[in-house]
Amino acid sequence: MQSCRVQVYLSDPKVIAGLSREARSGRVSVSQAAGHAIARGLQSSPRADPEDRLLTLEQALRGHMRSTRQDMQIIQELVVEVARALFVRLPDAVIDQDPTVQAAVDRRIERMLDDTAARIVSGRPERASDRRDPPT
Repeated sequence: MQSCRVQVYLSDPKVIAGLSREARSGRVSVSQAAGHAIARGLQSSPRADPEDRLLTLEQALRGHMRSTRQDMQIIQELVVEVARALFVRLPDAVIDQDPTVQAAVDRRIERMLDDTAARIVSGRPERASDRRDPPT
């Protein structure tokens, strides 16, 4: 293996700090760390360093947020379509305007939302035995 002596002057404090950090983490001298860094830089696919891992995580998070946003848009559109289908098939009735009936419906909706939030927080899926039958 042939070796070559090279003298490099660094003035960028970030490069100096990064090189020192790499030397400490690899338990090698700063010169050896610089040699490893140069070798990685000359490779076609360099090994990932902490900044690259952070970038990869950030890109993965952005992709996840994008797909979650798309999923939420789909769910919202489905809910609107279900509501539209329900309203088309249910006739309006005079009792729908009764404040007691409206309060009962609001209470049932709040209970459903609370139950759903509790299931989400606990991480358990809904089972058929968990469902409450509406009062008859």
